[in-house]
Amino acid sequence: MLTKDARRLRVGVLGCGPIAQFAHLESAVKARNADLYAICDAAPDLLARMGATYEPTKAYADYDAMLADPEVEAVVVAISDSFHVPMAIRALEAGKPVLCEKPLGVNVEEVEALKKVVERTGLILQVGHMKRFDPGLEAAEKFIQTEMGQMLSLKAWYCDSTHRYTMTDAVQPLPITSKQAKKPSENPKADLRRYFMLAHGSHLVDTARFLCGEITEVRARLLERFGAYSWFVETSFANGVLGHLDLTVAVRMDWFEGFQLYGENGSIIAKTYNPWYFKSSDVEIFSEKDATYHRPLGADGHFFRRQLEGFADTVLNGVPQRGANIDDGLASVRAMAAIAESARSGKAVRVADMQGAV
Repeated sequence: MLTKDARRLRVGVLGCGPIAQFAHLESAVKARNADLYAICDAAPDLLARMGATYEPTKAYADYDAMLADPEVEAVVVAISDSFHVPMAIRALEAGKPVLCEKPLGVNVEEVEALKKVVERTGLILQVGHMKRFDPGLEAAEKFIQTEMGQMLSLKAWYCDSTHRYTMTDAVQPLPITSKQAKKPSENPKADLRRYFMLAHGSHLVDTARFLCGEITEVRARLLERFGAYSWFVETSFANGVLGHLDLTVAVRMDWFEGFQLYGENGSIIAKTYNPWYFKSSDVEIFSEKDATYHRPLGADGHFFRRQLEGFADTVLNGVPQRGANIDDGLASVRAMAAIAESARSGKAVRVADMQGAV
């Protein structure tokens, strides 16, 4: 049974497409400290269907009209990647805190421009790196902060599966689409290298940063065979940790995602599931002090609802931000652009120096 807080954040969701249907609309309805106050979409048929299904207080066909509504206290940006930055800026300029889907942007310069707006307005911007709200990964990060001591090395992998849609179609509701949906001027999937890095690499990079901190340098290799793409990325972290990241799309097997992390006082091994199963990562934490494995159940695996609740806690109550902030979003885009550049050039690339598009 859902328990609701007395004071809840009135949220407006921009976009009623598949990602909103699968993640954000339900999250706003279920969240203990947020309400789905408004929805907005340019496609009238989609707006009507989602309005009938989720019953927000208001439904808007015009984004500026939703932003002008004083009852809308925050905005969730759940639209195509190329629209993230301009729509987030418009919300911030209207005085609304923003939870924006990942990746935050598609090039470094636009995210730098967004950061200036965040700093000028002083408003909260959270990036939808929802894996930070996976209870298994939260337990791993707590062990890192409190007991692991010095970290030595990280091996992390994110391997999409050729069978992922067969599996997810069995558990997801049928997505409602519209021929009137607003689409980017360019097909995001026209360049699969870029599309896979933005869609999947953003998760891998942010998980690595969540666990080990700032990535300073990458050296990447990319192999394309039989329609599959495999990036192997040698990664250096500011704290001296050595890393190896494997992004492969798509493996001829089940979904394969996780990491191994070795430290002074213990180690962590994690298996992460396809996010649409809403199942927390299986995380085994080995503590050297008692030579015992600890494995949290993480029963509440609705990462999208949990990230909205975290966002609402920060906006309403000033709770320190647990989710990825503007600096995390910018660092992720820089790292992805650096990986792409290193794969092209064959040379190591300093992440801090990176500019341009992913």
